Amino acid sequence: MASTLPRLPIFEALAGHDPNSTVVVHSASGRKFTYGELLGDVVQGKERLLKEGGGKMDGERIAFLVENSYDYVVTLLSILGAHSIALPLSPAFPAHELQYIMDHSQASLLLSSKKFERKALEVMKENLQKTPKHIRLAKKMGGAASERVTLEGPTDGGAGMMLYTSGTTNRPKGVLLPQSVMTAQAQSLIKAWKYSPLDRLLHVLPLHHIHGTINAIFAPLFAGSTIEFLFPFNAQHVWHRFAAPFLQKPSTPAPSPITLFTVVPTVYNRLLTTFSDLTPEYQTAAKTAISPRNLRLNISGSAALPTPTKKAWNTLSSGNVLLERYGMTEVGMALSCGLPFSSRVDGSVGWPLPGVEVRLVDTDTGDVIKEGAELDSEGRERDGEIQLRGPTIFKEYWKNPVATKKEHVEGEDGKGRWFKTGDVAVRRIVPLPEQNGTINGHGEKWDRGPMYFIRGRLSADIIKSGGEKVSALEVERELLSLPQIAEAAVVAVPSGKWGQKVGAVVILKDNGEEGRKGKWGAMDLRRSLKDRLANYKIPQVMKVVDHIPRNAMGKINKKQLVKEVFQDETSGDEM
Repeated sequence: MASTLPRLPIFEALAGHDPNSTVVVHSASGRKFTYGELLGDVVQGKERLLKEGGGKMDGERIAFLVENSYDYVVTLLSILGAHSIALPLSPAFPAHELQYIMDHSQASLLLSSKKFERKALEVMKENLQKTPKHIRLAKKMGGAASERVTLEGPTDGGAGMMLYTSGTTNRPKGVLLPQSVMTAQAQSLIKAWKYSPLDRLLHVLPLHHIHGTINAIFAPLFAGSTIEFLFPFNAQHVWHRFAAPFLQKPSTPAPSPITLFTVVPTVYNRLLTTFSDLTPEYQTAAKTAISPRNLRLNISGSAALPTPTKKAWNTLSSGNVLLERYGMTEVGMALSCGLPFSSRVDGSVGWPLPGVEVRLVDTDTGDVIKEGAELDSEGRERDGEIQLRGPTIFKEYWKNPVATKKEHVEGEDGKGRWFKTGDVAVRRIVPLPEQNGTINGHGEKWDRGPMYFIRGRLSADIIKSGGEKVSALEVERELLSLPQIAEAAVVAVPSGKWGQKVGAVVILKDNGEEGRKGKWGAMDLRRSLKDRLANYKIPQVMKVVDHIPRNAMGKINKKQLVKEVFQDETSGDEM
């Protein structure tokens, strides 16, 4: 029987790559897989899914529990090849949370690797509304011959991916990303960030988020890059991998240098704090590895990047500058700083990515903030909710038309609806060198014009205190620049007098014990910030803690944090 796959853009891209080039490397074992064998394995996977599913699987949700590996890539692509919707599950989630996702998505199949078979069976034991069929997948060992694959048939169908939101405010929502949206997101990043077959991306991210799936798998696959999996994240293992090509060990075949690294700020923090644990030889090699000459692109996202982290990485890497960008599950990546270092302005997430249309809607008046009207009548910057549209935006919240309608607004120009992100930003003109700019694939520079600066979530990061609006992210950046503070979260604490007051939850550095004894407290913090921030932005209350809970992407549920930390809080401003 002929080996066939549907003529989707991702399969056209894979078929066009050098079949002998490496697509995936397992960092720990060194096992390698080629683009040629990937296509053949995807065909086999697709055929099995169609057989197990009874023939036609168009639009069916297929859930899977597979570790970060070549097998994950094969599974994801096989589901697209069956015109189905891929639903990656997190093995770290408890069974009852996975049960909710299985029930809500009405998945017809649950695939698992041998490693997570027990977890899958545990989920199946729960009283699921619809009993999906469980399929255990065989591990691919590599070395298979390239297979000639024919592309034919429908170019779209029901293929896509569904990711679930973190559910910090409500039950998690299923975000449906048709393959056309996945394709648009990947192609936008390739134009902006210049992925190429020469790139080797070190992948240390979880694979049930947009960051780990689109940015670090789908886009590299389109471009013919190599993905090297090293998961779960371990700082020493990452440093050793970075350093390996530059160690003086001629008897050992050296792996290729890492050219692309995209992670969350907490990963960079962890790398910075553990660098001193390396031997002098590894330190020298690692610094060479992360220098701009070798690591061509280092990206930070999914949470705000503290300025001290950015500066420390720049120093350690002999001049490499972390690139910040803005995105979310529903939209992939929407804004990004550019490739020239001069465009990576502190606190900014840059410009709309190729193919993305962005507008700001004034949070007070509801008016669209036109370019050139960024200041109000008193000369203050106007906060605006980020609204987005274009081919990179998700289709709908699965089985939730009310939420889908609520989070969109029709455009007045008849060119389609806008997605309301719930994130607030300001727009500023920032003087940049004239030569700044990155060609977007159409001969135009996309990283030009006013830059966007995120102020935070409308629901959690914009604190309205005594008639003034405070950006929690701005205050956090200043807190993290203080030598006493290791981690910080700025939150809105209910206040009888002010409506809300600015609260700070902090982890202190080595003098943390002194902080708990009262030797460095709220008054010290206020004195430290008085020349850095307007008085109304300075935290009125502070709590020192040992741990600030974060999810896998480094994000904090601030509403929950307020309930836990400031439950009995009273202060002089209430008098």
